[in-house]
Amino acid sequence: MKCVCGALAEYKKDLKFNGFKVDGWICRKCKELYYHPEQIQKILLLNKLRKQKLLTKLGQIRSNLIVRVPREVGEALSLRKGERVEIKIEGGGMRIAKHQRSSPLPKR
Repeated sequence: MKCVCGALAEYKKDLKFNGFKVDGWICRKCKELYYHPEQIQKILLLNKLRKQKLLTKLGQIRSNLIVRVPREVGEALSLRKGERVEIKIEGGGMRIAKHQRSSPLPKR
């Protein structure tokens, strides 16, 4: 990638942006940083969603309650159908997080 100063920017992994590690480029001459645009968009969307109170409805399939995840949250966290999530009971509520190993749930 060519920098605005005219020098070549070198590809780097694990650059820091708002506490996240992202890929990008750093100019050899002026040290200007260029972040991977898709990764930055996800981080900006996550920051926006953190400031909002998200309401969702519970559904039911047979005897199980299901939580509907808003599309924006699914996109920001790269959630896919069949991926595992972790539910942890905390105080009077629960926390849902993306499971680190993304393997589909076993079929019944």
